[in-house]
Amino acid sequence: MFDQLKEQPADKILALMQAFREDPREDKIDLGVGVYKDAHGNTPIMRAVKAAEKRLWDEETTKAYTGLAGDPLFAERMRDLVLGDSVSAEQVAAVATPGGTGAVRQGFDMVRLANPDATIHVSDPTWPNHLSILKHMGLPVAPYRYFDSDTGGVDFAGMIADILKARPGDIVLLHGCCHNPTGANLSMVEWKHAIEKINEVGAIPMIDLAYQGFGDGLEADAAATRAVVEACPETIIAASCSKNFGIYRERTGILMAVSQDPSRKKVTQGTLAYLNRQNYSFPPDHGARLVLMVLGDDELRADWEAELEEVRTGMLELRRLLADELRQRSNSDRFEFLAEHRGMFSRLGCSPEMVEKLRADHGIYMVGDSRMNIAGLNRDTVPKLAQAIVDVGI
Repeated sequence: MFDQLKEQPADKILALMQAFREDPREDKIDLGVGVYKDAHGNTPIMRAVKAAEKRLWDEETTKAYTGLAGDPLFAERMRDLVLGDSVSAEQVAAVATPGGTGAVRQGFDMVRLANPDATIHVSDPTWPNHLSILKHMGLPVAPYRYFDSDTGGVDFAGMIADILKARPGDIVLLHGCCHNPTGANLSMVEWKHAIEKINEVGAIPMIDLAYQGFGDGLEADAAATRAVVEACPETIIAASCSKNFGIYRERTGILMAVSQDPSRKKVTQGTLAYLNRQNYSFPPDHGARLVLMVLGDDELRADWEAELEEVRTGMLELRRLLADELRQRSNSDRFEFLAEHRGMFSRLGCSPEMVEKLRADHGIYMVGDSRMNIAGLNRDTVPKLAQAIVDVGI
């Protein structure tokens, strides 16, 4: 049987990481890998998370399973963090998942179980793993226009025109905030218009919320998701704790299914638990336990929010510095969009050949579509990147 297996395409980001490690240049810059880094190039454990781990070590008395859906208290606190008071608890079914990726996969599984003919409409571009998972599952995909490489913003007219092609029961996959890979976000006015059109065609929104707290703040970053669940009959939400709690390797996420009709919660909750059982049975608990401890303790939560705000404003400062450096060195304001983007990522909108030239000539590593991780920069490397961008003629 094994001789029938075919070699799978290499993950481009993992290949980029390997190439970076093998590059002997001391002044190389890694803007490819999608994790937050501080000014020293480290991905630190957040203070509140470390304190919760110490407390957990003292207090935990068992490693028994928590349940197919995970600890209900984790779901409750994540529901409050993401949805606030936009809907009632009776409207939300939820299960813990192995990271935000697990939540995305489980959400697609639920869609396939409920409506095998549904087409998944995804932004062009989107997080590559969205497309990889959908291809692996055999679900039909239709792109909708999103990023305008000329302006560095959203092609909103194109987006709406393409969403209007969706059929009743189709899924429109949306990024809740900090769009990956572009960093370009909808305004709230645009969100409300998009919601109207999704409802008009009878499609169902699915929101990937991977970066809450990295854009404009915890509440502001949740505003679009809350507007969607308030206005749409049904919504699917895949949320990650990897970035805002810094617990990447703990694989902590949650899948929520929201209905305006509370009577649907029982069956939906049972379906989500069933899907967990089929895929990995009981979800991991360590990361989820840390999250619920931080969110449930006033002192830990305050420290977590303070550190998260430091992370967020630090990335905004780097964006501003880079935009200013590029204006000075290029005598143009065409890179101002970098300061307007939000989250870890921005997309320069240049060709793969220019990205390769940045790597070969300047030791600057970014994904081939020109996505770069702003958090991979610091005050010392911003001028180097700005000059390299100008030198290669972007």
